Amino acid sequence: MFYILNMKKYILSVLMLLSGMAARAQQAPEAGLQSRYIQLVKGSEQSDFRRVELRSDIDTTWFRWKERGYSFGFVPSKTPMYTTVDGILSTPYMIQVRGNAEERNRKRWGYHVFEGYAKDDKSRITMLVNKHMEAERPVAELYYYSTVYNHDETAYNWFKIGSDVRQHSFMFGRDKALFYGSLKLTNALTLGVIGKEDISTIKPTGDDEQNAEKDAKYVNYKELKNGGDGTIFYDKDRDIVVIKIKGKWMKVAVEALPEGVSYDF
Repeated sequence: MFYILNMKKYILSVLMLLSGMAARAQQAPEAGLQSRYIQLVKGSEQSDFRRVELRSDIDTTWFRWKERGYSFGFVPSKTPMYTTVDGILSTPYMIQVRGNAEERNRKRWGYHVFEGYAKDDKSRITMLVNKHMEAERPVAELYYYSTVYNHDETAYNWFKIGSDVRQHSFMFGRDKALFYGSLKLTNALTLGVIGKEDISTIKPTGDDEQNAEKDAKYVNYKELKNGGDGTIFYDKDRDIVVIKIKGKWMKVAVEALPEGVSYDF
């Protein structure tokens, strides 16, 4: 009986040893794989402190690359697959997007630093930097893009700032802003200075981004034509201020400054 019990203990010990060896054999390659994608990198050569790096492989056969919302603006042969955090991402510090030597393959087109998709998984809020130079300076742009996938006015939804209360706050589209609240300025208000050279009655064919200057002239025409009562602008060809009242354009009466009134600017 004593012999049988010892044999059982021996067999049990051998089975446990083999099981442990098998588990380690399975875990060793997995640990090696993990080190490729999750790495602890030294903060500096002079210290033993570490920082974490996460990475994904480049795989042109990834099924998501077939979807425009994933591949648009990227080169799958150079861009790693998306790295997903299956949970809420929270930090007591901040989220930062920085440039690099091959920016296009790290940011969509090299410009997009943020995208947040709506429940249709197509329309999105987008923030991008330095896609354009306007008024002699680089531009950061923020907009709500629809599912049309072009640069037409209908491709842009309203971007609302101020609150989520309907018919309140301030909404911005591609060519128009709608203010439900009052507007208080701490500096001057400058009217649109528009003449014949700034107007086009025909919308140019093709993409609005490629025809931006010509399309802007058509937008001027469309907005002035469809503008309701109270629409006002400065007619630079005639040096007059005009306003629409009861559907009719009328000249705003002005007069010279009173005697003794002058400005240094």
